[in-house]
Amino acid sequence: MHAVVITVYVADPHDEMGRKNLRENVAPGVARAPGFVAGYWLEPTAGNEALSVVLFETEDFAKAGLDMAKEMFAGSEPPPGVRLKTAEVRAVAANA
Repeated sequence: MHAVVITVYVADPHDEMGRKNLRENVAPGVARAPGFVAGYWLEPTAGNEALSVVLFETEDFAKAGLDMAKEMFAGSEPPPGVRLKTAEVRAVAANA
């Protein structure tokens, strides 16, 4: 199993429209990706950094998921008030 780990900067961590977009569009869209296992989007820290961890069955599926995420932020309509900081694929060492 492999994970896509993404850190973003969120301009306004209390933005309800942004949270709604995450719940109603982003998360369901990611869940439809091939090889998707599970996804977790964590609350921003005091420094407005939010983290997501999305698990995929294989490294190839995770790399495709990473490409999808990068395209979302580089596209003509990136999520408003959210800036991509880091994005990487990592092998899962253990799970419970």
